[in-house]
Formats: sequence, C-alpha cells, structure tokens
Amino acid sequence: MPIARAAARAAVRLGAVALSGALLVACGSGSAGNSGSAGGKVTVTVDLFGSFGYKQAGLYEEYQKLHPEITIKQSDTEDEADYWKSLQTRLAGGGGLADVQGVEVGRIASVTQQQADKFEDLKQYGADSLKDTFAEAKWSAATTQDGRILGLGTDVGPEAMCYRSDLFAKAGLPTDRAELAKKWSTWDGYLALGKEYMAKAPAKSAWLDSVGSLFSIMIGQEKERYYDASGKLIYEQNPAVKTAWDTSVKAAGSGLSAKLDQWSPQWNQAFAAGSFATIPCPAWMLSYIKGQAGDGGSGKWDVAPLPGGAGNWGGSYLAVPRAAEHKKEAYELIKWLTAPEQQAKLFRDQGLFPSSTGAIDQVADAKDPYFSDAPIGQIFGDAVKAAPVQVIGVHDANVNQQITNALSEVERKGTSSEKAWATAKKGVDNVVG
Repeated sequence: MPIARAAARAAVRLGAVALSGALLVACGSGSAGNSGSAGGKVTVTVDLFGSFGYKQAGLYEEYQKLHPEITIKQSDTEDEADYWKSLQTRLAGGGGLADVQGVEVGRIASVTQQQADKFEDLKQYGADSLKDTFAEAKWSAATTQDGRILGLGTDVGPEAMCYRSDLFAKAGLPTDRAELAKKWSTWDGYLALGKEYMAKAPAKSAWLDSVGSLFSIMIGQEKERYYDASGKLIYEQNPAVKTAWDTSVKAAGSGLSAKLDQWSPQWNQAFAAGSFATIPCPAWMLSYIKGQAGDGGSGKWDVAPLPGGAGNWGGSYLAVPRAAEHKKEAYELIKWLTAPEQQAKLFRDQGLFPSSTGAIDQVADAKDPYFSDAPIGQIFGDAVKAAPVQVIGVHDANVNQQITNALSEVERKGTSSEKAWATAKKGVDNVVG
C-alpha cells in the first residue's frame, strides 16, 4: 500500500465492510506482550499498525480453531509513523519484538536493503514455493538481491476515485460512473469538473478533501517517483513529481480543496458532513469511508476509474524478526493469513484488495452495495493489472511525507509554491541524511 503522509499510514484503522458476492466473509505498534507457552499452548504475538482486518474478519479465531495449540495475541498502533519509529528502536535493541511484525510497503526497501539481518529469511521455512501465488511486484519488493525472502504480502492499494453522487446531482453534474470516467480521463479534466462543481456546490462543500491526497494518488501512478532502480534519489529531477506537485498547487489555488489534514478528527467528521464531493481512494479507503460516513452514507457514495490511468497507493507485508520467540509458528500463521482464501475473505469483509493472484480472480465479480453497487472487483482488479511495477526506495515514506507536509502549507496558509518546495527539499535532506 506509497505514499504520501496518508500513504505512509495506508493501513489505517478501517471500519467493517459489507460486500456482496459469493465468497465467505473475510487487509499497528504497542508492546508485543508475552509470547511464551502456557498449558501446552504457544502464544504467537502479532504487532501491527492501523488495522489489517484480521480480528474483524474473524481470521484469528478461525486459525485458532484449526490450530488449538496456538493462541494469537495482537497489539497495534493507529499511526504507522509512530509504529515504525518504535519498531526501529526495538530492532536496534533486539528486545520487545513480536513474533510477527507488519511492514508498510513504503518501508519494505529499508528492510531488504538496510535491515535484512534483523528479519528471518522465510525461504528456510519453504516460502519460495509461494512465489507464483503472489503478484510479481509484491513478491519481488520483499526479496533481497541475494534471494532472501523477508516478508509475505498482504494487500495492495489499486487506485480509483470515490465520489458523492448525491452532491454531484445537487450541483448539476452527471452521476454515472462511466460518464464521469470519460470526463475526468485526465487530471486536467478532473480539475475542470471540480471548477464546475464549485460553481454550484452545496454550502460548505469542496471538490476534494486535500491536495495531499491528490498528490499521493498521482504519484502512485508512476513507476519511478523518488528513487530510480539503482537506488539514487531522483525526486528533484523527476518530471512526474513536478507534474503531481504543480497539479496539486493548481488545485489549491483554484479553491477546490476542503483543506483538511488527512487522518485528523476534522477530516474524519467531514465524510458524514458532506464537506467534499470526491476523494482519491485506494481500495483500502472504502472501509475507512464506511466507518466514518456511517449508515447515513450508504447509497450516496460511488466509485469510478481514476483520472490519468492506473496506480497503486499503499499495501503491507508480514515479517518475522530474527529475535522472535516462535519463528516457525509465526511463519505458519502469516503463510495462512496471506493465502488466497484468506485474502479474498479480507476483501469481501474489509475492502483490502489482495496481492494474491488467486484471490484477485476470486473477487473479480464483487460489488459494493454501500457504494451504489459499484463493481469494485472489476474497477480495482483492472487497476492492479494496469498499474506500473513501482520502484520503492529506502526513504520513500519519509520523502512523501515531507512533500505532502509542504503542500499542506500551500493549501492552508497560502505559502507560495517555490517557498513550499524549498521547505520540502530541506525536510527531505534532513530525513535522508
């Protein structure tokens, strides 16, 4: 799941989802807790950020029934940045680590390139036999140059556009998702439609939530963003970054944004209040919208293909630290949790789009009644197939956060593009070192 400030926190605390389809109901850091054995049972500890949906979908309970000798204990932290900072401290000290640790996609290059000695090579447990069951990009990102497998993929973040069809109708805009996809086939078309909306928009309603989310979704459409394939930092020279920046600045200057900081209480409340009509949405965002907009939002939201082509924003991995107490049991758990059947269940129940190729096929016909019966299996499935294989650098998440922080200054304080970019560059220099 790249990687603006929001993307770095892609596995957000998601609400439950009710999706139609034929499959069964089915993708965080506090202290890891005691992972010892008691009464013949082994307690496998799992430490995550946000919500991966395993508890909500009943997967832990199901696994424990299948393996009565196992008890699963999960801890989690809502903010991924806080989680990652805590994980780095514990990795350096070698203590307090869980048997299973979550890793956001924007951090996986740091794991494979800088911290490989801190995590188990899952190949020794037979993980290499699973390669063909995962999308190639997902698999390769967690594999080191010398072939060590350091994590198994959970979800991915194929991108679309979520919109309030009721607000569109009030502003005299079309509401049909196919018609909208044509009108906003480009990002310029999206901004132009936004200006039409603002001319007749209901009171206290903007076109989109924030320009930070716009930047994040646009940069998720690119193969190379902040680093090239050699590991060189290229964001300053990359025309794709400049285009996404300039488009976001243009949106801010046109008054299209509600100027809301993503994940803030005000942003959360805005989903139900109708404070914005569109929001760029990776698959995992659907559950978040439901959780914030509540029952009153059902049937008011819809999903359409994204302007400018396919992309990916977010996704995660499950890894086993070298210091884990129950390594083999941890591997067996993550192997099961990331298997096609479980990934399909998570999409049906939690809206987290699978990285397993078998699961992608299983959910192709999924529709979501909350989102006006949008064919989300098809929309997100097409996006997965068309999205570029992204180059992820060791500081992807940090670079993205500095840029979106600077865009917030443009949006909220009217800071000039030049001054904000200089602030972003200084921030990147500080975090990259």
